[in-house]
Amino acid sequence: MIKKIALAFCTVAVLASCKDENKEKKDSESPKEEQKVSIEDSDLENAVIYEANIRQYSPEGTFNAFTQDIPQLKELGVKVIWVMPVYPISVKNRKATGGKMVTDIEDEKEREKYLGSYYAISDYTKVNPDLGTIDDFQKMVDVAHENGMFVIMDWVANHTGWDHSWITEHPEYYTQNEAGEIVDPLNPETGESWGWTDTADLNYDNKELWAAMTNEMKYWVENHDVDGFRADVAGEVPTEFWDQAVKAIKEVKPVFMLAESEKKDLFHNSFDMGYNWEGHHIMNEIAQGKKGAKDWDSYMVKIDSLYQKDDFLMNFVTNHDENSWNGTVKERMGDAGEAMLALSYTLPGMPLIYSGQEYDLDHRLLFFEKDSIPKTKGKVWPVLVKLGELKNSNEALAGGKNAAAYKRLKTTKDDQVLAFSRGSGDDMLIYVANLTKEPVKFKIELDGKFQDYMSSETLDLKKDLEMEFKPWEYKILINN
Repeated sequence: MIKKIALAFCTVAVLASCKDENKEKKDSESPKEEQKVSIEDSDLENAVIYEANIRQYSPEGTFNAFTQDIPQLKELGVKVIWVMPVYPISVKNRKATGGKMVTDIEDEKEREKYLGSYYAISDYTKVNPDLGTIDDFQKMVDVAHENGMFVIMDWVANHTGWDHSWITEHPEYYTQNEAGEIVDPLNPETGESWGWTDTADLNYDNKELWAAMTNEMKYWVENHDVDGFRADVAGEVPTEFWDQAVKAIKEVKPVFMLAESEKKDLFHNSFDMGYNWEGHHIMNEIAQGKKGAKDWDSYMVKIDSLYQKDDFLMNFVTNHDENSWNGTVKERMGDAGEAMLALSYTLPGMPLIYSGQEYDLDHRLLFFEKDSIPKTKGKVWPVLVKLGELKNSNEALAGGKNAAAYKRLKTTKDDQVLAFSRGSGDDMLIYVANLTKEPVKFKIELDGKFQDYMSSETLDLKKDLEMEFKPWEYKILINN
């Protein structure tokens, strides 16, 4: 009898254990939406965004190699990680360096080194095996979330690679010529090719494409908990498509949308932030002596009248396009580089760091081949640490949908010196810089004690005090 009672107790215990085990298993298999991380507008006000070029970030060129460095990005104040396209790349019509097609290269070993453009995608719902597995991708997203960061994916809605299954299964999704042949993207004004011949142009006159593309985007939010998208050439895709796609995606969870565009109607319903392309080009021209502080003033007046108050832009001194095609920061900006970097952090908007920038990247990364960034912390890393801390913590640098005020400050040399304040009252910050290659003496209408943020020195400023700045010297002043 005692044995039977003992056996009964054991049976109950085993059943209870199995029940608990099954519950744990069921919990672990719960849909991802129960654990979703949500990005809010408030997260963006004082954020820094990092563009991750996974292929070139490390010698391995893998998700795992990047993931192990995510905790370090916190030192730079990074809140959003934008991952360049991670999808499989089409082989057909694959491009090589120098404008050649891979098929034009006779040497087989030479052909093998050309990996193709990230933006010639053969499948929107898989990852490039060169970068790792889908589990490796998920680990990257999870580690970012654990470190208080969000992950957005680069989305290429304008075109696919020539190996995409839609080419044969849904040719009606594509733009076709009079002979019924699918074409690469064309300039709508001239009808000529943009030169992106490794891609096939999608035709958004077809509403079935809208549904298919929206579902591909939703896949990553529903199944992998990504936090939004950076939309490649967003202005080349109908705004109405983005409006309905983003609405559908936000039914899953809130997302952050970045447009590679300055087109203002994109901000009405779809996108949170756009590219500050014009501002970036003016920075380059000022650094090259082609423009000056007055040109910057005119630009700020222009965008103030062009955009609504809750529209904001991404500020940058480099990105993947600029680095690979137009040159390094040193090539384009020379000795003005740090002053422009500090400007990108103190303006309304969100500053960008591109892979390698933090390590003083001094060469143009190869676009179609494997390359790698340096991993030695030199001059730029500590500057980014300080600027990141300031951007994250100072309400005067709020730059999102509730951006702190920007006000031009008068100096006696406004054609050479750019000075402006952000915020007001107790939360006020001032950027002042000599935007020329010559020393300049000037006075600025400021009274009081200020901390020079980058040097930690205290400055006692008066309206009649003449200041002298070296070429490209800048200061970030905080009122004490």
